[in-house]
Amino acid sequence: MKEFKKFISRGNVVDMAFGLILATYFGAIIKSLVNNIIMPPIGQFLGGVDFSDMKYIIQPESEGSLNESDSVAEIAIYYGQFINTIITFIIVAFAIFMLVKLYNKMKEKMEKKEAEEPSTPPVPTKEEILLTEIRDLLKK
Repeated sequence: MKEFKKFISRGNVVDMAFGLILATYFGAIIKSLVNNIIMPPIGQFLGGVDFSDMKYIIQPESEGSLNESDSVAEIAIYYGQFINTIITFIIVAFAIFMLVKLYNKMKEKMEKKEAEEPSTPPVPTKEEILLTEIRDLLKK
């Protein structure tokens, strides 16, 4: 239990959990953006097509004649939902690409700034000053 507490209390685990929570909701926002804002105009432009309803029916649903145990559920390939998922993935990947690009640019700018700034030597302690004076006296 102590080892688990130590693992959980580490900063990078908490940061990772925070990142996963944000990523989950970011994905939900993007999915809503694709399904509710982007795809309806595209479907309308393509002649009133609703991508989420697009499917290839392998076996149609059939009603049982005598009882419900004879009925067969529809078996279909929902390729319209797959298209929506691909578009969602592309948008998320592009957003992550832009964030990483921005992060790398900021990191590069900070590294360049640090390289340009002359580093000031640390101020010697009293002991170091005294030892330096003793060394100089011994050289004389």
